[in-house]
Amino acid sequence: MTDKNKKWIEAKKKYHLSDSHIQMARELGMNPDKFGSLANHKQEKWKAPLPDFIEELYFKRFKKEKPDTIKKLQ
Repeated sequence: MTDKNKKWIEAKKKYHLSDSHIQMARELGMNPDKFGSLANHKQEKWKAPLPDFIEELYFKRFKKEKPDTIKKLQ
């Protein structure tokens, strides 16, 4: 397992993201180290939950709901 994949796997566990959310974030070029500032810890009511935020960005950029094929991280 590479360091890059390890960071994505840790982010998946920490922020309770699905494989499709991780793949969307990777395709968007997001940095898993920055998820802490993007995640809504129920303190900032105006922020969308992280999975919803990733889905919204993905739809804006690619004009589709989810990736055509979802690859599982290992």
